[in-house]
Amino acid sequence: MNQILVTKKLYITPELKRKKKVYKVNFILSVFFLIVLISVYIYAAYDRDKAEAMSQDILANAETEQEDNTVVDSDILIAVLNDTTDDGTETPVIVSNTNQNTTKTKQQSQSGYTYVTDGKITIPKINVEYPILDGETDSEAETEELLKMSPVKFHGPEINTVGNYCIVGHNYRNSRFFSKVPTLVNGDIIQITDFANNNTVEYEVYDKYTVVPEDVSCTSQNTDGRTEITLITCTDDSSQRWIIKARAI
Repeated sequence: MNQILVTKKLYITPELKRKKKVYKVNFILSVFFLIVLISVYIYAAYDRDKAEAMSQDILANAETEQEDNTVVDSDILIAVLNDTTDDGTETPVIVSNTNQNTTKTKQQSQSGYTYVTDGKITIPKINVEYPILDGETDSEAETEELLKMSPVKFHGPEINTVGNYCIVGHNYRNSRFFSKVPTLVNGDIIQITDFANNNTVEYEVYDKYTVVPEDVSCTSQNTDGRTEITLITCTDDSSQRWIIKARAI
């Protein structure tokens, strides 16, 4: 049996052509923006990985330099001349040795900013271990550049001394740098190592709060003679700053 197929002729109106063109343009734009977003994400991830690697290299070099200085300085002895022999001469009595090295090696970032590695911050609870960089001029541009490499000294006295030693670090919203610092609670321990004098001080968190970016009251040096640190990082939406206060144990 023969079957006759009957089809209706489809008329493409100008309006239908316009809609098809709009859909096509929207599709192309959507694909383009998706590619851009993926590219930005990949670049940001690469940038974070590069910053992490650079920070760990700085830390490894600083620790190696500290070990070398400790070996050299271990031969320095402190002696007190207080024993007198029969012939009237004094004999030295060894009290102790010292491995202090008060010099800090200056380095330069890729953009030409000069900095030293003050020490190291370690937070066991959140698996944080980074060098603390201290810029030469403390300018905003310098701080922003150094923050791409590691946490940076923002304000305060010499490391592990009386006063409020303030450290700022990026929140990458992952596990890098100071991203997990806002999860700290009162009682958590932060360790600060001073490379120049080869000593580590433990600090206990006693306060945590947020402020607007313009509020720098957290950098006050009024500590009533205590040795304190302040950690500063952005909130996840970057609208405010997390402030973590800790006091030397």
